Amino acid sequence: MAYRILVAEDDKSLNQGIRLALQRDGFIFDMAYTLKETQEKWQKRKPDMVILDVNFPDGNGFSFLRMLRQSSDIPVLIVTANDMETDEITGLMLGADDYITKPFSLMALRIRAENIWKRTGNQKKQVYEEAGYMFDFDHMYFKVNGQEISLSVPEQKLLKLFVTHPGQTLLRDMLVENIWTCNMEYVDENALSVTISRLRKKLEIKGRSSPVSTVYGIGYVWKCV
Repeated sequence: MAYRILVAEDDKSLNQGIRLALQRDGFIFDMAYTLKETQEKWQKRKPDMVILDVNFPDGNGFSFLRMLRQSSDIPVLIVTANDMETDEITGLMLGADDYITKPFSLMALRIRAENIWKRTGNQKKQVYEEAGYMFDFDHMYFKVNGQEISLSVPEQKLLKLFVTHPGQTLLRDMLVENIWTCNMEYVDENALSVTISRLRKKLEIKGRSSPVSTVYGIGYVWKCV
């Protein structure tokens, strides 16, 4: 699953610098330059971590952190020019995971952010977002090209196996064992093929090939281009 980071910083150069410093495989970034935009992107994108400035042209980052902590415990790294101890204490008391003051090196920020990720990355929500697909497995909510789709339980299990093993050929026998864990002796040998076919149809995006490819005689692979 991708790890989504919201970088909320009104200085556009620093905002982009933070993104470049933290860039790595599996990370997706959303950029916000005002408090209003930060709130909107939080509501719409539901990130896994927030890099949060305190001072915005239209408000104070602490107010956003206070609101955030009413409903979420995702990690927050405060970034600010305020080097007063009272500001640091305020941020930590409101629930920030760490605090760094300007000016700072991007390497120092990267180390702090990666330390947070190592502590919390395995606890992130199970949401997949890429190339027009959005799959929220925690809430059983699935969208293709902006349109919500309905998936059966076997289709959900199959999809989750694919997106958590991108580019890896999954054997037919392994898929059957993981999808139909009970009463496997009653599972028709064509059940997997039928489920694959139905899932492919629901994932169709006009003008694009299916992300589920057949490896003939072996199994299937997820390749989302």
